[in-house]
Amino acid sequence: MAVSLRVLPSIAIILLLFQPISAAAYTGEPRREVITSEHGAVATDDGRCSDAGRDVLVDGGNAVDAAVAAALCLGVVSPASSGIGGGAFMVVRMADGTAQAFDMRETAPLRASKNMYAGNAAAKASGALSVAVPGEVAGLHEAWRRHGRLPWRRLAMPAAKLAGEGFRISPYLYMQMEKTEAGILADRGLRDRFTSNGTLLQPGDVCRNRRLAKTLKAIARHGPNALYNGSVGVELVRDVQRAGGILTMEDLRRYQVKVKKPLSTDIMGLNILGMPPPSSGGAGMALVLNILVQYGIPSGVSGPLGLHRFIESLKHMFAVRMNLGDPDFVDVSKVLSDMLSPKFAEELKKTIYDNMTFDPSYYGGKWNVLSDHGTSHLCIVDSSRNAVSMTSTVNSYFGAQILSHSTGILLNNEMDDFSIPGNVSANVPPPAPPNFISPLKRPLSSMTPTIVLKDGKLKAVVGASGGGFIIAATTQVFLNYFAKNMDPFSSVMSPRSYHQLIPNVVKYENWTTVTGDHFELPSDLRVALQKKGHVLEPLAGGTISQFVVHNLEQSKSVKGGSSTHGDLTAVSDPRKGGFPAGY
Repeated sequence: MAVSLRVLPSIAIILLLFQPISAAAYTGEPRREVITSEHGAVATDDGRCSDAGRDVLVDGGNAVDAAVAAALCLGVVSPASSGIGGGAFMVVRMADGTAQAFDMRETAPLRASKNMYAGNAAAKASGALSVAVPGEVAGLHEAWRRHGRLPWRRLAMPAAKLAGEGFRISPYLYMQMEKTEAGILADRGLRDRFTSNGTLLQPGDVCRNRRLAKTLKAIARHGPNALYNGSVGVELVRDVQRAGGILTMEDLRRYQVKVKKPLSTDIMGLNILGMPPPSSGGAGMALVLNILVQYGIPSGVSGPLGLHRFIESLKHMFAVRMNLGDPDFVDVSKVLSDMLSPKFAEELKKTIYDNMTFDPSYYGGKWNVLSDHGTSHLCIVDSSRNAVSMTSTVNSYFGAQILSHSTGILLNNEMDDFSIPGNVSANVPPPAPPNFISPLKRPLSSMTPTIVLKDGKLKAVVGASGGGFIIAATTQVFLNYFAKNMDPFSSVMSPRSYHQLIPNVVKYENWTTVTGDHFELPSDLRVALQKKGHVLEPLAGGTISQFVVHNLEQSKSVKGGSSTHGDLTAVSDPRKGGFPAGY
């Protein structure tokens, strides 16, 4: 979205605050969106939350502590994308080699059912019936309980203070508000906090959410029980039910964080740790990479032909991924094994032609593709080289477009990520039964929090926000750095392309961001793709990536041990206006 300073004069205030630099500058002049730090680094969607995480590291906290503070901060200043009314996936890799995947994904309420939206499909996308049981607070607390150093209260209070004292609306949040204006004006809770005299707050205006501040203070004092078995939960449930929802206190009490073993894949001499189902990100990224490495690195994945191969690999991946679902409800072992298998990738590669593309039916997908929505991502590495990659979400912009008036919590619309039975047309595959609604089930997700190791040592932390495009974005940043030898910042800045199989369209970046950078896939690449039969469509938006690289090549021995530490390079994607922080 291009922003005119003539139309929005107040945006100049916040732009000056963020000190943006033109897109051309990334080839030479220093940018605030990339930093090098010796000890620790935090990369988030918003510089204020990167600072919050960095301050925790300076105070002696580790990467998990910093993730708690940064994630809670993002829920305050970036409420259209994340918050304690939603859920998340977190991959943690500690310096001693311990690696865990925390599934804090939202769950379907106990009163939910496969056919609950029959004749009322709109209720699945927004409103009280679209609300699933939130998991972020429970998940953050469980990760902290296992790995944290600092007191929980120390980590939660900064977000409470920010919500109560107020924060300035960023240009990106304002863009999200504009796109959701009708929903904001229609809901009392959102209207009270994001409008003034009937119009939206402007960039640079101060937004306060004192009810959320009170809620976060209760969570700081009493932990997740305040929400899942306390007064905050009672008020939240009352607000949802008054709006016509089915959430109950029993749903909150029964919520469970699932702590799992990360998916582990060895590709290109690297060990890639990713999120297992119900996230499809770890397996999806592994499948795409296993196909592409067969072409040779870097030549086989570079230039117009490399982009064509990448798109074809994405189409195959999306055809397979819709067979995944919540492993507590669906046996996904065979599908998961295939997606991680180099031999399976070899068979798919044989069906890719360098001179043409095909209709969706060619790729063998049995089910219609369902796209999830907006998210927020953070990457953190501390002085011991513990690492966290975390993607959080409330799903669509401002989730269900309901803000609980009593608690200040913005509610998710995660039920929209489930597939539902429906009429099937001749040209569209049927909805995917593995992702049908059941009570306590978790919907399929594209979130792709990723940690990369080399020779047993931390090499990088990466991930992205942006719904169904997340897998493609994370894979492209990975390829840019590890296969094409771009520097970390250029790896993030490089224009991205996406394909989701259905519709059979390549979506490519062509937009000017709120901070003035312009991203556009070069014309020679577009022409080359069109000659191979691809249908192209420009996209004014896309994904937001965070990236932290551990520069092992410049490493030095750590006192008292044989491990080595290098400097950290952290990048926050300029597309959203965020900045990293380190020390």
